[in-house]
Amino acid sequence: MTRDGAKLPCLGLPDLSSFRKKFGLDAYDQLDVIGIYEAQFFEDLYDFCHEAADHDGKRVLLMMNINIFDRRSFGSLLDRIPLADFVIKLTACCELCGKRAFFTLTKREETQTELIGGADVYKPVCWQHYVSGQVVKEAAKTILESQNLQCVSYA
Repeated sequence: MTRDGAKLPCLGLPDLSSFRKKFGLDAYDQLDVIGIYEAQFFEDLYDFCHEAADHDGKRVLLMMNINIFDRRSFGSLLDRIPLADFVIKLTACCELCGKRAFFTLTKREETQTELIGGADVYKPVCWQHYVSGQVVKEAAKTILESQNLQCVSYA
């Protein structure tokens, strides 16, 4: 299910190599299109897409975040773009001003790449609010550190 409540039938899988077996070989053969939501989390994404598209003739649609909260690319995902027939980059709306949101701010102090969450963890923001948000975060951190205080998240 997406953040706005849209949903389709799906399978939850730990990896893509188990897709055929879990879906069923006969049912897999009948598929024309395979959609993979949150594709950035699958380490075997390249191999699966290569097999499904190039060998099995499937159209593979990937829905994924291409960058993480610090604007770096999400792993090696951008290396896969040259393999795509076409790319559509969608954006959210900035929660602060309504402009196109190309980035996200985290509402917590965690800095790991795979911080799982939705609106409780991330806020979509435009370029201007991303930059100003980083400035505010750094200023707050500096003030707290200078007073030997710890940041506590109540999310």
